[in-house]
Amino acid sequence: MRAAAYICSACGGESPKWLGRCPVCQEWNSLSEEPRPRLSSSGTRGGSAAPTPTLPLASFLGDAPISRIATGIASLDRVLGGGLVSGMGVLIGGEPGIGKSTLLLQCAWALETNRKTVLYATGEESGAQIALRARRLGVASQKLLLLPGHSVERILQAVEEEPPDILIVDSIQTIASESVESAPGSLSQVRECAVRLLEMSKRKGTPLLLVGHVTKDGSLAGPKALEHLVDTVIYFEGDGNFTYRMLRTAKNRFGPAGELAVFEMAESGLIAVDNPSALFLAQRKDGAAGSVVFCSLEGSLPFLVEIQALVVGSSAGSARRWATGFDPIRSAMLLAVLEKRAGLSLSSEDVFINVAGGVRLAEPAADLAVACAVASSLLNRMARFDTVVLGELGLVGEVRAISRAADRAREAHRLGFSRCLLPKANLKDIPKDLPLEAKGVSTISEAVESLL
Repeated sequence: MRAAAYICSACGGESPKWLGRCPVCQEWNSLSEEPRPRLSSSGTRGGSAAPTPTLPLASFLGDAPISRIATGIASLDRVLGGGLVSGMGVLIGGEPGIGKSTLLLQCAWALETNRKTVLYATGEESGAQIALRARRLGVASQKLLLLPGHSVERILQAVEEEPPDILIVDSIQTIASESVESAPGSLSQVRECAVRLLEMSKRKGTPLLLVGHVTKDGSLAGPKALEHLVDTVIYFEGDGNFTYRMLRTAKNRFGPAGELAVFEMAESGLIAVDNPSALFLAQRKDGAAGSVVFCSLEGSLPFLVEIQALVVGSSAGSARRWATGFDPIRSAMLLAVLEKRAGLSLSSEDVFINVAGGVRLAEPAADLAVACAVASSLLNRMARFDTVVLGELGLVGEVRAISRAADRAREAHRLGFSRCLLPKANLKDIPKDLPLEAKGVSTISEAVESLL
């Protein structure tokens, strides 16, 4: 019987025996038994490979600069860092039904218009199911080759027989290799198939787009090492209650990480949103206490969002704190700073914080906007409607400087806002010719007084 290994589902670490806790990442109950892949007579997995010669770094310095392949979708190109690169491996993760297959089918159609041949390997849907989606999206092409099936060997054979310009695999969890004795989707199968596909991609210079499922906690299913194998990791995010989706770069070896693109899901497919700020502020209500506008920065894309807060007297024994779209731990810290440094009594109040539109904010620059929204609701005083609030809040109540304040101020002015409340240290960053009143503040008390 072939020896088996116990592999961690969180980090991909191996153990010779089962343990309750992974010795690598210290995660509990994450080790599962997986058979080791077959080894060929040469000692390699899946067959022998030609040896790679050792070359000095100077021999590569004269190579031509990286050339990009435009996907035909401008927002997707920006997230990728300018387009696809020869031999590039891209992992696209997202919840079921979020629109990953729709986006890739539209991408394949756009690439075909650029005279690129695309091989679409699908293990989740049959050819008839793909055809139904293609008919709905208006996709009909002779250069879009479809390969239904679950065998990674068949995919590699098809690439060798008729090399495509782009290879799409949907999804990596449904593809299996004959050299691994486990079901598709297991840790060993996912890692083995990904390694073989990526090796082929690098060797032939074919860009590879892999679709990955997302687990309940929002991380990509399979070993964490899969994210380290590919060049770019993209997450497709969205809320089922809203029609728009967000494409976010978590890792990119050929461009900046953190880029964001916004799409709207329509009957005819995904439509890129060129002005996400107008989308997120479309239903903002004038004259309401507890509403503050913040300018978020995702990669090179600034956009405005509305932060709402509701403070009511607690009817239970202990006050409740609830945050949607914002870190609950950080929101609790901001409430403590408001009570200690601004003199606002919140210990007996229920506090609810919401980032309107389902947007998730992770940057500290939103601290001041969240705190001001809470103060506005508690005091029942409306914040100035024409003001955008920016700033990080420290534990002693100081308002700290943020990055790229000028870009945020320009976006606020473009959307018709005439005033910006920001850290005093960032006043020097605002261009003199920008017709926007910039008000610098140093403490949370000063910010609340100036805004309300």
